Amino acid sequence: MNSSPVDKPGFGKRFIQFPVTRIILAMVFLVVPAQLLAWLIRQFLPSLSKTLPATLLGITLALLCYYAYVRLIERRQVSELGLKGMFKELGSGLLIGAFLLTASFAVLAVLNVYQIDGNNPWTVLLAPLVMALTSGVVEEIVFRGILFRIVEESLGSWISLSVSACIFGLIHLLNPQATLFGAIAIIIEAGILLGAAYMVTRRLWMCIGIHIAWNFTQSGIFSGIVSGNIDLPGVIRGKMVGPDWLTGGQFGIEASVVAVVICLAAGIFFVDKARRDNKIVQPFWRRSKAIDAAAASLN
Repeated sequence: MNSSPVDKPGFGKRFIQFPVTRIILAMVFLVVPAQLLAWLIRQFLPSLSKTLPATLLGITLALLCYYAYVRLIERRQVSELGLKGMFKELGSGLLIGAFLLTASFAVLAVLNVYQIDGNNPWTVLLAPLVMALTSGVVEEIVFRGILFRIVEESLGSWISLSVSACIFGLIHLLNPQATLFGAIAIIIEAGILLGAAYMVTRRLWMCIGIHIAWNFTQSGIFSGIVSGNIDLPGVIRGKMVGPDWLTGGQFGIEASVVAVVICLAAGIFFVDKARRDNKIVQPFWRRSKAIDAAAASLN
C-alpha cells in the first residue's frame, strides 16, 4: 500500500514551515492577543483607550507576540529585533522619516502650496504620537517582519519588495478618504523605501523609526492629513492650497508628486545600497541552479 503524503515523516513540520502557513500563523500570533487586549481595555479601562500608556502596552505586546511566533514556530533567534544596535538604527530611521517629510513640506512651502497660519500648543502632540507609535510598530511587524521577510526567503528580494509594497499601498484604499493615486503613491514612496531599508539592515528597527517619524511629522508637526485617515492638529498650523497633484488632496501629502519624488529617491538609494552590499536574496530556483552548478564543478 502506498503511503499518503501525510504519512511521510516530517510532513507536519514541512507544512508549518511552508511560507503561506507561516504568514497565517504569524498573523494569528499578532492579531488575536491584540484584539483581546483592545477588548479588555474597552470593557474594564475605557478611559485608557487611545492613550499613551495603552499604546505602549499594545506595541510591547505586539513585539512580544512576534518574538513568541519566531521562537515557537520558526525556532530561531529573533535577529531582526536584536537589541544590539537598536538605538542607532531606530534613531537613524526617525531622522530619515522626519527629514523626508520635512523636505516635502519645505518644497511645498517654497511653492506657496503649504501655507503656515500660526501654531498650536505642544499638548497637541500627544494624539499624533499615539497614532504614529501604533502604526509604526505594528505595520512594520506585519509588512516587513512577516510579509516581506517570509516571501523573500522563497521568491527573493525583488518579488518580495514588489509584493509587499503593492499590498502595503493597496491596503490604504480602506481608509476613509482613500484614492487610487494615493494608494499608488504609498506603493512607490513608502512601500519601496521601507522594504529597501529592511533589505539593507536585515532588521526592523530602522523601518519602525522611519514609519513612526513619517506619520508623526506629517500630523504632529505640520498638521497634515495622514493617508486620508488621520486629520489631527499639529504644532505648526498650516493648510494646503493648490491642485491635488501638489497638495495630495484629501489623502494628504503622501499623494503629492513632490513627496513621491523625494521619498522614491530615498527608496532607490536604499535599494542600490542593498545591491552594492550584496544583500539581495535570489529566488529559490536561482539558488538551486547555483547549487547544482557548484556541485557540477566539483565532479
